[in-house]
Amino acid sequence: MTKLVPALILIDLDGTMIDTVPDLAYAVDKMMLELSLPKRGEGEVRHWVGNGIERLVKRALVGQLEGEPAENLFQQAMPLFKQYYAECNGKLSQLYEGVKEGLAWLQTQAYPLACITNKAEQFTTPLLKSLGIYDDFSLVISGDTLPVKKPDPLPLLHAAQHFQVSPRQALMIGDSINDVQAARAAEFHIICVSYGYNHGEDIHTANPDKVIDSFVELQHWLGSTR
Repeated sequence: MTKLVPALILIDLDGTMIDTVPDLAYAVDKMMLELSLPKRGEGEVRHWVGNGIERLVKRALVGQLEGEPAENLFQQAMPLFKQYYAECNGKLSQLYEGVKEGLAWLQTQAYPLACITNKAEQFTTPLLKSLGIYDDFSLVISGDTLPVKKPDPLPLLHAAQHFQVSPRQALMIGDSINDVQAARAAEFHIICVSYGYNHGEDIHTANPDKVIDSFVELQHWLGSTR
């Protein structure tokens, strides 16, 4: 079996490395109660995450994956969500099993690593630091670092340019169809985890190059750079 030896690895955050739903659900429910609206609960929020907090807030307000709330309601809701999420960010979230070990192995192989997420920077950096993995990454691209975010390929291409790596020599690791679409558009390789946030859809249907159940499996598919 020929193993992939990428010159750069980009890794998604929510649903790939960290289960952030407990914190997100806490903030959503506090926001909803403040607006005298029904709580949504962790189960619904788990189905809605993956496209940034603005989209999550809109989904919570309308109670479904698609749809737009009244603009005045959304404008009331966003600052409330940000306030409550800032209060709880990282307190209930946990690394998925195998992530710490997988990142440690990637470090031993001297792979350049970047974190790429649709989460806003004000929440991304504290979260990475609170769970002890911030220093594993040479670059962090958040949802508001650039004018657009995934599934647009620009954040991936920006990272490739930063490291002076050809996109075709780079790998994206994610959990959702957004990650697959961004990787394909940027001509990156793409590996997805089976356990993440993909709106209830089996990630196999998005046709990534490989689906893994744990970060510890990366050593079976990636070769050494040394």
